[in-house]
Amino acid sequence: MDVLLLVVLCGGLCYASSESSLEPLTDHVVVLKVPHKVRTEDHVPLVCRNDNQTQAVFWKKDGVELKPPLQGNQVTVVVEEVDGGNYSCHSSDGQYLNHTVIFVHVETEKVILREISPEEGYIQCSVPNYSGPFRCSWSRTASRSNAAVLLLNATRNGREIPCELDADGSGIQCEEDNCPYKEEQHRIFLTTHIRRYYRLETYTKAFYIKDIVRPGALSNLQRSGANVFSWSYPDSWEKPCSFYGLNFQVKVVRHAQSCDSEAPILGNNTDDTKFEVNVKTKKYVFCVRAQDRYTEGPFGPWSNCVVNKDDVSC
Repeated sequence: MDVLLLVVLCGGLCYASSESSLEPLTDHVVVLKVPHKVRTEDHVPLVCRNDNQTQAVFWKKDGVELKPPLQGNQVTVVVEEVDGGNYSCHSSDGQYLNHTVIFVHVETEKVILREISPEEGYIQCSVPNYSGPFRCSWSRTASRSNAAVLLLNATRNGREIPCELDADGSGIQCEEDNCPYKEEQHRIFLTTHIRRYYRLETYTKAFYIKDIVRPGALSNLQRSGANVFSWSYPDSWEKPCSFYGLNFQVKVVRHAQSCDSEAPILGNNTDDTKFEVNVKTKKYVFCVRAQDRYTEGPFGPWSNCVVNKDDVSC
């Protein structure tokens, strides 16, 4: 079946306004890029068939015949603000012939995903070691919770990386064949197209594996003496540990407080896998988490022991 043709006129913009542009995304899918959504109106010409047939043709939008009727092999549709649509053409007896979907991309704003931070952007990626699959995730804003991923791809140096989308559409897991002993020469580029109705937004992220390594939870955390806590490297961490060293952030917070408390009783950093706590209180929470020693990348999750006098729960 022929792909619905887009007639590009005047060097260009398909009768769209001088600030808008029209770009193909996949077969039967195009994106109208507009600088803003307020009071925009773009005229987009479409062609049903390119075989010069003279049969009568009529058009539908989202399965409903247009009123007033839109007829002819070559037509122009008006797209107002973010009101795109699925335009299909049919023969006079109702037989489906072809279709295209027009999405609208507002270039000056993003409203579908929640920004994590100015530094992190909208997508957060992590991997527990240098050789395993990496994960990337995002969160939709409350008013766009039904937004869906339309298309995504991850590449490195022109090579596609296989990824699997989570069932709820809020993240992906990608199987990158990365050698942990080899220095990375090229970044990974991730592009995610997310739609809500006919509004489309594109989110990108570029990173090295070393930038997103986030060690897992620490193993064997315990109080091994009166005030001495010890632990092991995460089970998921690279071996040998002497080559892939970790630093540890240690924090002591008040009883019943979270490890994320910004008012700790005690805080320190160490490259040792044990730490002696010298505090007066007998009720506290001992917290520790790991960070790659050489890249000083993101910290892993907190591991903790809750101390209530002689009762210790890790």
